[in-house]
Amino acid sequence: MAIITKITTQKKSTDRYNIFLDHGNGEEYAFSVDEDVLIKFNLKKGMELDDFAIMEINYQDEIRKAYNSAIQYLSRRMRSETEVRNFLKEKESPEPVIQEVIHKLYEYQFLNDEEYARAFVRTQMNTTDKGIELIRRELKEKGIKGDLLEAALKEYPLTNQIEKAKELWKKAMQKYSKESDRVMKQKAEQNFIRKGYSYAVIAIAMEEVEDIDESGELDALRYQGEKVHRKYKHLKGYEYEQKMKQSLYRKGFSIEMIERYLSEINDEQ
Repeated sequence: MAIITKITTQKKSTDRYNIFLDHGNGEEYAFSVDEDVLIKFNLKKGMELDDFAIMEINYQDEIRKAYNSAIQYLSRRMRSETEVRNFLKEKESPEPVIQEVIHKLYEYQFLNDEEYARAFVRTQMNTTDKGIELIRRELKEKGIKGDLLEAALKEYPLTNQIEKAKELWKKAMQKYSKESDRVMKQKAEQNFIRKGYSYAVIAIAMEEVEDIDESGELDALRYQGEKVHRKYKHLKGYEYEQKMKQSLYRKGFSIEMIERYLSEINDEQ
């Protein structure tokens, strides 16, 4: 048996207390505990502790320290259960301690994966240009699965997905205005897919946004044509025309429009 000989408050953490014990060889520092643990076990000078009691006190203190860390982690923003578990693992908290902390967090309503998932989807929908499939992947990474996942994704209705996709498509039309219609669509689709939009949403968005008119396509052709012309201007006649047609066709322009462009060049010469 050991006897508590002294209890002092820590200088830097006033809610933690140093416990000094005498095992029969004089007073020595033994361990520290949180204030709640001190009260729970009614620790006081002169109290006798056996090895089992000391082990239980230390275990409860580990839970308290992990719980306080989790509360601080959650104070910054909402977290999923998986995020909290991973955070505590990084802090090297033992699995039994983590399990106790998770139980307490649910008990006091600091954790709620359903509310977290719905809030996450709404935030991503309102503040980013991510598609629903990318949000789905991110939720899975945060441990949200099954019915909770599907219910949360309903916060991002199809109409909102289409509106987001339409805005992205308009931006792509401006960004790639010097490219052919075909190349523009290829690049835009790649961007849509990276951002998590389904092919169905992409198709609807592109259809609803006004198509590029012929004059815009012709302007892009002239821009690309000037660059190709500088490359092959040393050639003449048939060889020049073939090189121009091949290069511009590979850039996504139709043969009909290429011939129209070459006709313009010939008329200017």
